[in-house]
Amino acid sequence: MKVAFRTFGCQMNINDTEAMMGVLSKAGHEIVANEEDAEAVIVNTCAVRAKSEDKL
Repeated sequence: MKVAFRTFGCQMNINDTEAMMGVLSKAGHEIVANEEDAEAVIVNTCAVRAKSEDKL
């Protein structure tokens, strides 16, 4: 499956997204940069920072 990511929030979210990308890649999924090319989009956000929630 082709998967894209959108990440909002703190540095921890960026690290979490990178970890998820690695797990999915090892499981045979293709990570794509363009959401239009993806079959699934994973949104990783941080509820601790209101600014991140406002972007959604």
